[in-house]
Amino acid sequence: MAAVHSILQHSMCPESVFFHFLVSETDLETLVRSTFPKLKFKVYYFDPEIVRSLISTSVRQALEQPLNYARNYLADLLEPCVRRVIYLDSDLVVVDDIAKLWTTSLGAKTIGAPEYCHTNFSKYFTARFWSERRYAGTFEGRKPCYFNTGVMVIDLAKWRRVGYTKRIERWMEIQRNDRIYELGSLPPFLLVFAGQVAPIEHRWNQHGLGGDNVRGSCRDLHPGPVSLLHWSGSGKPWSRLDSRRPCPLDALWAPYDLYGHSH
Repeated sequence: MAAVHSILQHSMCPESVFFHFLVSETDLETLVRSTFPKLKFKVYYFDPEIVRSLISTSVRQALEQPLNYARNYLADLLEPCVRRVIYLDSDLVVVDDIAKLWTTSLGAKTIGAPEYCHTNFSKYFTARFWSERRYAGTFEGRKPCYFNTGVMVIDLAKWRRVGYTKRIERWMEIQRNDRIYELGSLPPFLLVFAGQVAPIEHRWNQHGLGGDNVRGSCRDLHPGPVSLLHWSGSGKPWSRLDSRRPCPLDALWAPYDLYGHSH
């Protein structure tokens, strides 16, 4: 709800924004209607059984939740008339007009996202992946750039035409047998799209804010302007605010949290 609240607060024309919610439980619609009576939205039920047989164990149990994989199926879940979407995780707030992100040009690409091309790309895959040419060769001729899948502009028409869902599923099937990565739903996206993403300004995903105050790993903002704050990682601001152990940046989440955490 905080993400929705923040988008409406900062939009120049909030009545033009339509929300598509992906859920694995069916009680969200009543909550949304009572919280935002005038909101234009639709709820889509994502059946966890679709991916349960494809999910392998991850380094963090939260990464194994079936709903993390729902973004793979957006093109199937949403009506064919929906040709373009902004995909957003729920652990973020937008502090700029979402229309600026919506008008991003994708050129000939299918997805757009902030890219990071100076990361150690090898850490996202196992030694087995890099030792076998049939796998490692996937990135030949492609710039190995990381991108966070929590914020993406997606051309669904192009996605459907090319059949990217099947490509992602194929890598998940390989993972079940050969253990080529450890990080849940991210690596299949990197395998299919890394180096072939329309770059978006980094301001649109200040990610990695989900540090942990108990462990002393609270995060700072990256340098530069900010349009979107993303608490990706194991620590979540609502949990820390509830436990009265917030990180400093959690104060930026609090104004959009409509559930009245005591802090």
